[in-house]
Amino acid sequence: MSLVNLKISLGDIAILSTIFSLIAFITLLIFLKGQTKEPDKQTLYSLVAVSLKFLLEIVFALLWFILAKKTSLQSVLMFFVLYLALTLYTIWVIVKTLKNKVL
Repeated sequence: MSLVNLKISLGDIAILSTIFSLIAFITLLIFLKGQTKEPDKQTLYSLVAVSLKFLLEIVFALLWFILAKKTSLQSVLMFFVLYLALTLYTIWVIVKTLKNKVL
């Protein structure tokens, strides 16, 4: 007996995965491009990358939950699991890059 009967739509998983992957790719592209710049511009690129990621994910959340009306338990869980997975990956890449950098 299951407490929650999850009926996950494959189309929703594909859309969420694609959008979150695209946001993570854009974030890492900006961040890694900034690592090749002068030291004073690297900080700006890092801040822009993280801020853009935050803004894009907020806009996507508003579109997903309000305009698309995906407010079922399955949809909310799927959204936050994929959000968490790709956000943790992005943070891991950024921290690993900064950890190996000589200041």
